[in-house]
Amino acid sequence: MPSTLEPGPDVVAETEIKHSRFLAVLRRVDSDTAALAFVEEQRRLYPDARHHCWAFVVGDEPAHRAERSSDDGEPGGTAGVPMLQVLHHRDLVNVAVVVTRWFGGIKLGAGGLVRAYSGAVAVAVDAATLVPRERREVFTLAVGHGDAGRVESELRGRGVSVLDVSYTERVVFTVAARDATDLQSVVASVTAGAGELVPVGTEWVDG
Repeated sequence: MPSTLEPGPDVVAETEIKHSRFLAVLRRVDSDTAALAFVEEQRRLYPDARHHCWAFVVGDEPAHRAERSSDDGEPGGTAGVPMLQVLHHRDLVNVAVVVTRWFGGIKLGAGGLVRAYSGAVAVAVDAATLVPRERREVFTLAVGHGDAGRVESELRGRGVSVLDVSYTERVVFTVAARDATDLQSVVASVTAGAGELVPVGTEWVDG
């Protein structure tokens, strides 16, 4: 099952190898555009560094994932691909990582660079709080305005994922569930049998 970073601030981890400093920064992203913007942001933050190597994996569906990596001037295959392999090994999605290197004056060699960049990413991932990504069935549920607050509270209290709430003539909840039968039972209970679930497809959500 794929995982991603818990919503929140970037995860930052620093390592030092033979006087070279490696700063790994992990960020949750929802598009390749956001991932590349993150890379440029890191370049601007640390203009004195020699290399800003990066990798990202975006997309929950395996057949439609976008992934890229860059060695940013390091010898080919010694930084970006090893960093991407760590993301693959941990089955991470919707994540970008940039490893910024300040050269310490001692060459590490190709093998040393691979170990340094992959190790920097691994340290950052180990420091992160990860959440599983799950495909769930999605439904809408319409209730009266007078019942909306209570219904929403009870749904959340029973572990139902409320993805969206819209207010029109009625209050419409968009909800997701692992098991439609269990969700139907919960809705029947909190609406005294009056609530009707309308299926609208599937969606990947944080588990």
